[in-house]
Amino acid sequence: MSSAAPRTAGQDHLWSVDEHLEDILATVRPLEPIELQLLDAQGCVLVEDVTVPVSLPPFDNSSMDGYAVRVADVAGASEEFPAVLEVIGDVAAGQADLLQVGPGQAARIMTGAPLPPGAETVVPVEWTDGGLGEGPVTGMRARSLTPAGADGQVQVYRPAEARAHVRAMGSDVKAGDRALEAGTVLGPPQIALLAAIGRGSVRVRPRPRVVVLSTGSELVQPDQELGSGQIYDSNSFALTACARDAGAIAYRVGAVADDAETLRSTIEDQLVRADLMVTTGGVSVGAYDVVKEALSHVGDEDEAGSGIDFRKLAMQPGKPQGFGSIGPDHTPLLALPGNPVSSYVSFELFVRPAIRTLMGLDDVHRPTTRATLTADEALTSPKGRRQFLRGTYADGEVTPVGGAGSHLVAALAHADALIVVPEDTESVEPGTEVEVVLLR
Repeated sequence: MSSAAPRTAGQDHLWSVDEHLEDILATVRPLEPIELQLLDAQGCVLVEDVTVPVSLPPFDNSSMDGYAVRVADVAGASEEFPAVLEVIGDVAAGQADLLQVGPGQAARIMTGAPLPPGAETVVPVEWTDGGLGEGPVTGMRARSLTPAGADGQVQVYRPAEARAHVRAMGSDVKAGDRALEAGTVLGPPQIALLAAIGRGSVRVRPRPRVVVLSTGSELVQPDQELGSGQIYDSNSFALTACARDAGAIAYRVGAVADDAETLRSTIEDQLVRADLMVTTGGVSVGAYDVVKEALSHVGDEDEAGSGIDFRKLAMQPGKPQGFGSIGPDHTPLLALPGNPVSSYVSFELFVRPAIRTLMGLDDVHRPTTRATLTADEALTSPKGRRQFLRGTYADGEVTPVGGAGSHLVAALAHADALIVVPEDTESVEPGTEVEVVLLR
């Protein structure tokens, strides 16, 4: 997972957003490939090209219910002068023993059934009397494919070109073609293609397992009653949902009280199912910042190279951050701030790229664009900080949502973009073009 410990710097060093992200991505490594059954591989990234072993479809087959005939036998057919053919039997999907269609003959054929020897085209049932000998179907009404009449004949009222309504062998993909290339994320259409060409399993990088836990004695689960000074734990739910949205298998741990030993024990217990750990809260300079207390000296002789580096970043929100590895497998851990907006923005900037890197993806970042700022007044930003403001984006314009406060969850729920204000900019006037991170 991780091959090296993160860089360290002096306690007063102010890291840039880019430095912190670069350190994370230089440390986190893609997970080792494994062989998975198709449905277990959904959402995973292929690590090898998949070649088609057999053509798809594997044989010429009918795309319609109708009759398999020779072209010459229906040439010139019309409602006034229909072609009358002998029905020699049925060809159903999955049938192995096929009829031989000779001159003046027709085989009743079902959709997906193989084209029988001697047949050159398929006449849809709507172009016939359905084998009932009732005369033309006025306006070519659709009718069901019924058994031949007493005389075993069918009347055809239209000519058909060669191979009309025939799906050619290999018309989808041919044997030897590359069906999917390495790096493809397996969604439902890709799973369908793999199954269609006979692949029951594939070699992929597995979806990372991400454990999310929040800290704070004031946190209460959403279905419980609030006491004095308590708030509901929203961060662990938000970040677990974020991890799943990024492609991970995410596990949410209930809020841990402000006790360093309890937190350390909880994290150690969760390591068995974690490729990446994410904590929220307890990383600033307060007296009860237990994440720092619990993890600042986590490395020992048995875990050389482990340890969490707590940093100050030149960004708003999200100045306090922690990053490093923990445990015998050097599991990456990202410690995020506790304010809801701070933790969410931090996830999008740092945790999501780490998850996508573990998956083995080439493009790990949210897309960005340029947009015109629409606002009633200028945006202000602290000098030397890269600010990320919530906004809504549409048609090349972006509008701020809510204020700059890191506790404004309601505003976050209505945002679909982050407005980026650079470190050297203290004011952005309406009408200015700004960088926008697209969140959906």
